[in-house]
Amino acid sequence: MKKSFFRLLSVSALFLLLLFHDTAFEGAKSGLILWGSVVVPTLLPFMICSNVIVSLNAIHILIFPVRQLLHRFFCLSDAGCYTFFSGLLCGYPIGAKTCSEFMDENRITQKEGKYLLAVCNHPSPMFLLGYAASALPKTVPVWILLLCIYLPVIPVSLAARICYRVKRPFRSLPVSKELVKSFDESLMDSCEVMVKIGGYIMLFSIVAFYIMKLGFLSPEYKAVLLGFVEITTGIQAVSHVFTGMGGGLWISAVTAFGGFSGVFQTKSVIKNAGLSIRHYVAWKAIHTLLTILLFILLTRLVVLLPSV
Repeated sequence: MKKSFFRLLSVSALFLLLLFHDTAFEGAKSGLILWGSVVVPTLLPFMICSNVIVSLNAIHILIFPVRQLLHRFFCLSDAGCYTFFSGLLCGYPIGAKTCSEFMDENRITQKEGKYLLAVCNHPSPMFLLGYAASALPKTVPVWILLLCIYLPVIPVSLAARICYRVKRPFRSLPVSKELVKSFDESLMDSCEVMVKIGGYIMLFSIVAFYIMKLGFLSPEYKAVLLGFVEITTGIQAVSHVFTGMGGGLWISAVTAFGGFSGVFQTKSVIKNAGLSIRHYVAWKAIHTLLTILLFILLTRLVVLLPSV
């Protein structure tokens, strides 16, 4: 049934590309421009640097300032602390990629990997402050966006700890010397992942352009749908349609979820580690719901503050 569905979907997609080739061309061009002008400059240097740090077995140096906090509060090993930290700092899908690689290399256990996947894959502060914040309505403070994206990590981690029965901090595992990579290997590994990311961004940008052509959907529904298909295109669509707190709410929601483009990017980097993409989507849905609730709570609090 699953194979039959994807065969039908592939054939349908091919006919759409042939019938509406102009739309497909514009979508592909937009996606590749976005990949080349935004994603590669912001993500590739972090990815190469991260691979080099891991290859040199220098992760303990980077996580030293936050090691005790992450170890006690999130029950993470040293490699788990680095996975969590790199996922927050570098953005999609670095956290999931690092988690998958550390599982393959036996740096973290399968249980810690499953737990980490729920909390380690998020948009980077650079993306939030540079791209998402520029699309926010002027009435929505940037700090609300930051809190709504990152604060739900805490309750999600507590829920994931219960789900995966994490009762005590994970122990750091010994690292084999055979796992050390050369700089060229780290560079090629990073470039391979970037090509995968670029391919998914291009494909989902084409889908986004087809959605824009749907005449039976209202602009509001279309903008929200775009947001949950591809995060960057969706943020711009939401900012053009929604104003005030409504715009901030939907920008926060689509940013927290990351779009199905982000889901497929994540799936491409975890396929060999035995991690479940269904679990990942479920945790992302919970995170998005908490983001929406927190945004409503914070905006109401901001309105009440002047009268206190």
